[in-house]
Amino acid sequence: MATSTQPAKASGSYRIGGDLPVDRLGYGAMQLTGPGVWGAPKDPAGAVRVLRRAYELGVTFIDTADSYGPFVSEVLIREALHPYADDLVIATKAGLTRSGPGDWPPVGRPEYLRQQCELSLRHLGLDCIPLYQLHRIDAKVPLTDQLGELALLRQEGKIRHIGLSQVSVEQLEAARAIAPIVSVQNLYNLADRSAEDVLEHCERHDLAFIPWFPIATGDLARPGGPLDAISTAHGATPAQLALAWLLRRPPVMLPIPGTSSVAHLEENVAAAGVELTDDEFEVLARTA
Repeated sequence: MATSTQPAKASGSYRIGGDLPVDRLGYGAMQLTGPGVWGAPKDPAGAVRVLRRAYELGVTFIDTADSYGPFVSEVLIREALHPYADDLVIATKAGLTRSGPGDWPPVGRPEYLRQQCELSLRHLGLDCIPLYQLHRIDAKVPLTDQLGELALLRQEGKIRHIGLSQVSVEQLEAARAIAPIVSVQNLYNLADRSAEDVLEHCERHDLAFIPWFPIATGDLARPGGPLDAISTAHGATPAQLALAWLLRRPPVMLPIPGTSSVAHLEENVAAAGVELTDDEFEVLARTA
């Protein structure tokens, strides 16, 4: 149940893989790094404060990746929150390498994925990663090799569940034929719903759908635009309405807005308490 001190609880809950309960409004830790998602942040202590504040606000699902920094985000999570509370679920990803700011080439070779999993375990201070996601499918490596290695890591107890990122329905089904998949993380927000078919597929099969870049509103937030009047009615920002709209979608939807600011974090989490009317929800649904 939501409380005034833990507003994230108002977002409801979902069980990833059927056995990992999380509050639906989570936190994405990409923005805790330096510019270009490269190197350490200018204020590491501030990043630690953001992570601790997220948990204080009721956030129990934190998403990161080995490529954020690289490894900077994972190390900050350990510094801020280890030893982890029993109800905190940490998800990370592997499959994108970094040679500099803005450079994200995919690498899905089995030996590389295994190496990165071992490093993430060390950096996060975990014996088992609750949700380990393939950051991108590497077109140069057979999918059976990529997912087969993650399945082996799961059998060895190093990861609990396997997820995917930025995939089509066809890729998702091909992956599910190789290994158990519990989640998909795709670009999706109020202004960009190109992954609607993947969301619907996840809903049908009870797979978590984790939208990245969830608070983009584009031209919808312009003065006189669809969000303007609703923002005024609720005393809410367009970003909060974008998150509230996502939380009105199927229960498998787990938005992970990210920020490096405590004030912005608190604003985002407050979106869990914004209750759109059916008419408001439909107005926003028709804006795509």
